[in-house]
This record gives sequence, structure tokens and C-alpha cells, in this order.
Amino acid sequence: MSKKILMLVGDYTEDYETMVPFQTLQVLGYDVDSVCPNKKSGDFVRTAVHDFEGDQTYSEKRGHNFIINANFETIDTSNYIGLFITGGRAPEYLRLNERVVEIVQEFFNDTKPVAAICHGPQILAAANVVKNLKLTAYPTVAPEIRLAGGEYIETSVDEAIVDKNLITSPAWPGNTAIISEFIKLLGTKIVI
Repeated sequence: MSKKILMLVGDYTEDYETMVPFQTLQVLGYDVDSVCPNKKSGDFVRTAVHDFEGDQTYSEKRGHNFIINANFETIDTSNYIGLFITGGRAPEYLRLNERVVEIVQEFFNDTKPVAAICHGPQILAAANVVKNLKLTAYPTVAPEIRLAGGEYIETSVDEAIVDKNLITSPAWPGNTAIISEFIKLLGTKIVI
């Protein structure tokens, strides 16, 4: 099997939670296929930059255009060794797509590593794969995790939670932690 990672993205996915993992995984030698329903290779999604500026919730600014490099309609999860679900606002509507839900379930059925950051666990809850698992997310997603039978763990924004094949982090400050834990589950060893 090749070292291919599938990345689920959508319009207004969080910029850092998309760009940083995508590029970092590529630097480590992985082929990362970014996909979005109703978009094909060469199309793009618009990203959003979420920041924590002292308000009751994050602020949102327009981010970059992120290029889709694979076709959603032809995804075969057997070709991938892991799944990365980005955060931001995209998961709130991506979870309504039946094939997105099936893709997540297929990765869990095969016990492949799955990373989900920020609002990404909204898709996990919709896919009904978090029962009896410990995970974190952006705090507003906690009720959905609990309703889906998962145990929401409140953690600092720069940490990640690992339970079995699932790695989660609450926001982009956790990129280092979630990527580090994800590549460990993928079997990558970095020697300095």
C-alpha cells in the first residue's frame, strides 16, 4: 500500500488546520489527497482564518484558496492509510453528505488512523463512530460528542487526545500535537 493520506476539506475550512497538516504530511513523504464533495481536482475551497482575540468565540477572516488535488467521487478508502478531517465551518455541512459519512465509517471499520481537529468531530459524531471513545474538539462541539456516545475531554488548545485509532485536537494551536500523534499511528519514526 502506498503512503497516501485522505484529507476532507470544504469551503471555509480553517486555513491553518488545512494548510499546515497538508504541507507537513507532504514534507514527511506522504501523498495527501485533498477532496471535497461536488469539487474535482484543480478546483479550490475558500479557507477561513479563525483567531482567539478575547471574544466569546473565535473571530473569522477570509483565508486562502486551497486547491483540491483529487476527485471526491472516485475515492476508494482502501487506497489510503489514514484520514485527516480539517476543522472550521466546513464540517457542519460536510456531515450532511452521505458519502462523507461512509468514508469516515470505512476508515473506522478498517481501524486506520483518523485525525480530526476543531469542528472536524462533528463529522465523526454524524458518522456514529465516537461511541465509548475519548476525544476533544472545539468546545462548542462537546454536546454533539456526548450525544453520539463519546467522552468529550476538555484540554488546552495546543494538545491532542489519542484513543485507539482516533486523534483529536481542539484548534489550530494543536497542529503540532495532532500531527505528531497522527504520524505515530501511521508508523512514522523521525530520527534527529
